[in-house]
Amino acid sequence: MTGTSHEVASRTAATLDRTAAEGRAALVGYLPVGFPDVDASIEAARAMVDAGVDVVELGVPYSDPVMDGPLIQRAVEHALAGGVRVRDTLRAVEAVAATGAPVLVMTYWNPVVRYGVEAFARDIAAAGGAGLITPDLIPDEAGEWLEASDRHGLDRVFLVAPSSTTERLSLTARAARGFVYAASTMGVTGTRASVGADAERLVADTRRGGAERVCVGLGVSTAEQAAEVGRYADGVIVGSAFVRPLVEASTAAEGRDGLAEVVRDLAEGVRTARG
Repeated sequence: MTGTSHEVASRTAATLDRTAAEGRAALVGYLPVGFPDVDASIEAARAMVDAGVDVVELGVPYSDPVMDGPLIQRAVEHALAGGVRVRDTLRAVEAVAATGAPVLVMTYWNPVVRYGVEAFARDIAAAGGAGLITPDLIPDEAGEWLEASDRHGLDRVFLVAPSSTTERLSLTARAARGFVYAASTMGVTGTRASVGADAERLVADTRRGGAERVCVGLGVSTAEQAAEVGRYADGVIVGSAFVRPLVEASTAAEGRDGLAEVVRDLAEGVRTARG
């Protein structure tokens, strides 16, 4: 396998290190590009940063989202029906990266292959993106991406789950740059009543496997959960809870206001976690 996590400076890692120095975890916020339309999704992502998100994940709409829960699927289907494509994601990355927050593109692997791995890496880097989160790509099958991400100075965020073996955790930790994404529960995304004890154990195991930074996602929806996860993780990843206000709003402006309120609430949870 080519590439190691230490060859290229990571803007995402630098942000996580800065928030750690402030005595807190980072708040990582996900939104799909193109909901309710491309311009409105850009405005929503910028509003997230203004309200307290440290790292932004922008999702490439994809027709077979194996990890996404019903709320995100609904938003993604709407974006696809509106004709949203990878070029729209590049425009969104450029606009959101202008805030100064690291912007990671969350994408299933098939759209990257269709676009061309080298071309995708080149264009994400040119747009000011920090890297990719690839939920359905494992490091042992990522040779082309490892090389392209090294050439273009991009983060590569791979996922681990409670079912991951010790060997898999170590392999993922070595290949990742930026952070390792710990999926707190088995299954799809969505808000949950509790995040579960598996998440804390998974973070500890992933660190033992060599990961310098581990962020937890899948299920965080309240300030209390954000505080719980923020006590042991380097970052708290929130998706469905940020998408919900946009889906439920009657106008884009109302959705943005609702989103900002939720972000502020969870940002406060993260900030009080280690107090």
